[in-house]
Amino acid sequence: MSAPTTEIPGYIVGTWTIDAVHSDVTFTVRHLGVSKVRGRFGEFGGEIVTAENIADSSVTATIQAHSVDTNNEQRDAHVKGGDFLDVEQFPTLTFHTKGIRADGEDFLIDGELTLHGVTKPVTLNAELGGFGDGMTEGSKVLGVSATTEISRSDFGVGATIPTAVVSDKIKIELNIEAGLQA
Repeated sequence: MSAPTTEIPGYIVGTWTIDAVHSDVTFTVRHLGVSKVRGRFGEFGGEIVTAENIADSSVTATIQAHSVDTNNEQRDAHVKGGDFLDVEQFPTLTFHTKGIRADGEDFLIDGELTLHGVTKPVTLNAELGGFGDGMTEGSKVLGVSATTEISRSDFGVGATIPTAVVSDKIKIELNIEAGLQA
């Protein structure tokens, strides 16, 4: 059972556009079993629809695979290539909501992630940052943070790369700001 919208201070029903300038999509993977390598995607967008009942709300997002950045050009080229993302064949990653559930004060966003041409269910652990005034008069913004963990092998990513080199588990973190559409 989801929390009624009246329990969320300042809740606004509407359609919101993800502001990529004030948002980030990052990931962490373990390298050689001892260290963590972090990366980000620089090009992404999407839409959040907040419904009267938050359980009826939705999220759609698209990430441009070629925008991956691990702070190392050689590694980025490898990640973009056939061993991992294969951005020529699979230029985007997409997420579509299938449901939203309350989890205490936070939410679980169930959806489908399409990565490397494979679609699998994924649950985001989300924290609603809130609703507020935007930078221009009369504009509104919302903030939400979410995390999840996926298995790269479930999506056929890096099938030839041993997990002793790059872990199978990939942690994903989203920090999203979105603006209310007029």
